[in-house]
Amino acid sequence: MGYLAEDQRPMNVSKIKALKGQRPVVVVTAYTAPVASIASRHADILLVGDSLGNVIYGMDTTVAVTMEMMIAHGRAVAQYADYSLVVVDMPFGSFQESKEQAFRNAARLMKETGCQAVKIEGGIEMAETVAFLTSRGIPVMGHVGLLPQSVNALGGFKVQGRGDAGLEQVLRDARAIAEAGAFTVVLECVASQVAEPVTSSIAVPTIGIGASNACDGQVLVIDDLIGLTKNTPKFVKRYAEVAKQIDQAVQAYSQNVIARSFPEDDTHTFS
Repeated sequence: MGYLAEDQRPMNVSKIKALKGQRPVVVVTAYTAPVASIASRHADILLVGDSLGNVIYGMDTTVAVTMEMMIAHGRAVAQYADYSLVVVDMPFGSFQESKEQAFRNAARLMKETGCQAVKIEGGIEMAETVAFLTSRGIPVMGHVGLLPQSVNALGGFKVQGRGDAGLEQVLRDARAIAEAGAFTVVLECVASQVAEPVTSSIAVPTIGIGASNACDGQVLVIDDLIGLTKNTPKFVKRYAEVAKQIDQAVQAYSQNVIARSFPEDDTHTFS
């Protein structure tokens, strides 16, 4: 087991909500079974984020991510997340049309992946949809502030919540989503002075990513955390340099093959 208390595992929605005011909620993304099996020992929530479009498929944005992608990766993670609550992102275009569309796709995600909740981007405009889902048995993680799925409308990846008007907008969005029934609300890339008033004004945990340590918890993209991505956002702390280790390992393998020192007759071959 990892750092988190064994009596709190496996995680569920009720346990996550009860952590508010007790200890920070640990969230990390996961997209594959091997990573899920490791990260689940240490994280309260594994988020199968549509960020997989960027880090797995090399897309510039998350807009082109499909339901099929989310289902495939969500299933892989859910099968190996022994201790964590698994949340799967609803991709762009899968929930904005109507409450009914959102329910159909959210139910499909849960049935076909085995996840325990879905995540929806949006503020006041999505509150009715969140209420519709939560009242019908689908737990929802909210997401306000910077909305990567709306990057084209926003004109780029820009810090949200600056100035009095910006702060009020994030506050309104977070409150609306929390009051609609979301069990947590992600605050992404907001000005540092936003997190405290938002966190203190809603009854469910806030999960920050680029939102300061005033949130009730934190989330990072696993590939950023372990040093597998080329660019490091300002809000990321790298805890490893896996890309360097992969480079060194493949270089050593290549050299061994060229030198015919791999495979070794006695160790790696069959008689």
